Amino acid sequence: MSDVAGPARSRVDRRAMGWLSVGHGCTDLCQGAVPALLPALIAQRGLDLASATALVLFATIGSSIVQPLFGIWSDRLSAPLLAPLGVAIGGLGLGAVGLCDSYAELAVAVTVSGLGVALFHPEGARLAGLAGGGSARGMGYFSVGGNVGFAVGPLAVLLVVGVLGLRASPLLALPGLVAAGLLLARMRDLRRLAASTGRSALHPRPHGAAPALASAPALASPLASAAAPAPAEWGPFTRLAGAAVVRTGAFFTLQALVPIYLIDRLHAGDGAASVALTLMLGAGALGTLLGSRCADRWGWRLVLVGAMVPLTLLLALLPLAGLAGCFVLLFAIGVFGDAPFATTVVLGQSYLPGRSGLASGVTLGLAIGLGGALATALAVLADATSVTTVLLTLPAFSIVAALLALSLPRPSRAAAAVT
Repeated sequence: MSDVAGPARSRVDRRAMGWLSVGHGCTDLCQGAVPALLPALIAQRGLDLASATALVLFATIGSSIVQPLFGIWSDRLSAPLLAPLGVAIGGLGLGAVGLCDSYAELAVAVTVSGLGVALFHPEGARLAGLAGGGSARGMGYFSVGGNVGFAVGPLAVLLVVGVLGLRASPLLALPGLVAAGLLLARMRDLRRLAASTGRSALHPRPHGAAPALASAPALASPLASAAAPAPAEWGPFTRLAGAAVVRTGAFFTLQALVPIYLIDRLHAGDGAASVALTLMLGAGALGTLLGSRCADRWGWRLVLVGAMVPLTLLLALLPLAGLAGCFVLLFAIGVFGDAPFATTVVLGQSYLPGRSGLASGVTLGLAIGLGGALATALAVLADATSVTTVLLTLPAFSIVAALLALSLPRPSRAAAAVT
């Protein structure tokens, strides 16, 4: 049985969504660039695999542990200024990496960059929920900006660090600074969006409210028009976040280990490894768009559960493929791995009515940070055994994600929490 009554008819504020997506892209470029810097840091700073991969953990913890706190702040105060401030700090932290000579300095730089990411995401996602009318399609436009940023991150590292060396890393800060300037220039529009739309449609209660998803039948129902505050559904939300953790754990493991695997095991060059990572991350943008549209039309279950079945097979085939096969598989892994991304954020907001910033902070931040911690643990296992051994464990993660998604209540129950 389908878990959706029909296609969503939400109206998306494309102008506001465009600026927010650009900011999201430049913010996530910072996260996408850090794994691509690892081979250069290993070669030029003498790091081992575990300590290098731990830098990914520092970046994601910096962007994740505090992100729910910024989400609570976003729900209570509505602070659009966090968006440009966050993307600027993220870029500055990334730009400082190549100027750091000690491991402690490297850890501080990537952590500061992560804090900038944490500042941007809850408020950016809250505004995107408003601009997108609460639909998965609208959140998909915002999310694809992040996908593109992740994909451009390794390419930016290749063009800057690969050509000019680590000391040229301050050039990597330029996209974030430019995006911050653009968002500041549109701050009046963003404040108007947060004030007028937020109060009239999405913030009927003192601490704000979740996006009005009545226009998105995949995640809403007629009960969404009820005036009484609805309780948060913490159990389903926790399981949804758990599915995001294991899915992103596998994804971050691929981000960190695929370049090393291609260079050491398949004898690819640094450029080919960066292109392969960019291909996987770029394919995630396509997956996000397709997944969000499928969720609005045919229901979230098809996306959260159905995408994990082919992903399991693709992950199982990856360690068995040659160089050309790896490129094909990484593209497909990017599509299916990121297909649930926007749907997870919107469904999480529907489980926590009145706490859309917090829900975004968890699904976009804390869950991803825990996934990064899981990837670091797997990197330690790779040091003790081999990268191939770790890659062979990844299909189990997509199976766990599918089982957790299957345990979630149908949208009619989740939508009852939306006002």
